[in-house]
Amino acid sequence: MRQFLKMNTTLYHDESRQGEALLLDGNQNHKGKKLFLESYGCAMNFSDSEIVASILKDEGFSTTSNFEEADVIFVNTCAIRDNAEQRVRKRLYDYNKAKKKNPDIIIGVLGCMAERLKSKLLEDDKLIDLVVGPDAYRDLPKLLKVAEVGQRAINVLLSKEETYADISPVRLGKNGVSAFVSITRGCDNMCSFCVVPFTRGRERSREPQSIVRETIDLVNNGYKEITLLGQNVDSYLWSGGGLKKESYSEEEIKEAVTFAQLLEMVAIAAPTIRIRFSTSHPKDLNNSVIETIKKYDNICNYIHLPVQSGSSKVLEMMNRGYTREWYLERINKIREIIPDCGISTDIITGFCDETEEDHQETLSLIEESKFNFAYMYSYSERPKTLAERKFKDNVLPEIKSRRLSEIIVQQSAVSLKSNKEDIGKTFKVLVEGVSKKSEGHLSGRTDQNKVVVFPKKNFKEGDFVDVIIEGCTSATLLGVSKL
Repeated sequence: MRQFLKMNTTLYHDESRQGEALLLDGNQNHKGKKLFLESYGCAMNFSDSEIVASILKDEGFSTTSNFEEADVIFVNTCAIRDNAEQRVRKRLYDYNKAKKKNPDIIIGVLGCMAERLKSKLLEDDKLIDLVVGPDAYRDLPKLLKVAEVGQRAINVLLSKEETYADISPVRLGKNGVSAFVSITRGCDNMCSFCVVPFTRGRERSREPQSIVRETIDLVNNGYKEITLLGQNVDSYLWSGGGLKKESYSEEEIKEAVTFAQLLEMVAIAAPTIRIRFSTSHPKDLNNSVIETIKKYDNICNYIHLPVQSGSSKVLEMMNRGYTREWYLERINKIREIIPDCGISTDIITGFCDETEEDHQETLSLIEESKFNFAYMYSYSERPKTLAERKFKDNVLPEIKSRRLSEIIVQQSAVSLKSNKEDIGKTFKVLVEGVSKKSEGHLSGRTDQNKVVVFPKKNFKEGDFVDVIIEGCTSATLLGVSKL
């Protein structure tokens, strides 16, 4: 963080103003003020928003779901795809309409888009007062003071140590059933299409006991399910320091806590809570993790394993670190150890130089892998990435669109077939809330992360219900409770 401490005051440099600085008093009361937080993108962003809410709660802020009554409006952003950035820009225009009515409102952009666009957001667009990257949230109270006196504030410096391990997040989820627990930050993989290493920095792991403590606290507060979060959870490694090193001594390896060991620690410490994790990287998903999932009933039989492409040629260009054959071996090993494991994936179509043959390989991999469901996108070139510097985004938009449609059709057929195989089976479903389509029905998920809808009766959010599956669509299982 760029901090200059002097006699209990803090000097903040606003990079958008070519060196202007502001000396501020360290005390200002925000009691009674309201904070509106809107999050986009991955689960990590939503988890980060809970950290932000916690930091500002200590400053006197309460959260609100109505931005028109807020004193501070923050958008926690995603930079993975261009359409996400465009949605954020649209929202900023909406928020500025409220600011015209109340000029004292502070509008800020947080997260990955904040780090990527930096001063452009402050100067070119002139839509916001504050820009804060994902490693600088502890600075928010001071940065808000800068913005409140009419200056524009920015801190997007990345950290090699920050994990926010000591901060107890304010849970913003409405159901009080499921919660995120962050275990790593940043990423070292450098996939050629991905901007995350540039917006979130180097990978570092969080101290394991702090993860266990947070999990136990969630159990004590009535939560029924957690998801351990990281850009690449399988490479979690704690050896007395958070930052992942290039190499470790034999003694450090012996003493280190791996992801499989962390999973076991959490499962033993909180035997009544369901445990999920996301996201796995195929090259790092080892047999120890799979065997740990099988060993403990409270670790869900579900793995999200992004493949991105079914073509080894494209995977090499993406710098994914594995081939088609390697990926399929991992799928086969999962099903060998955990036959009923749910598996989902991410797929990018239309990457640089992707041919029709490459596309057909992706379609065939979907069939062979039998994914329960998939998140599917067409390639969107992102600034700063290796792909932008090294390759041409040369697949025409109409071809990307056609291939994406074909991938969606293929995956929908595979999902429908998988769901039909569940008809007649009974699953323990954790109720997450009322169905979006019917007030008389509840919605929840199986151990394998499949969505189930069934009649409400007297059940409520947070209940575990045994549901007999009677029908399905490609996206949802339909059933009735056994009671």
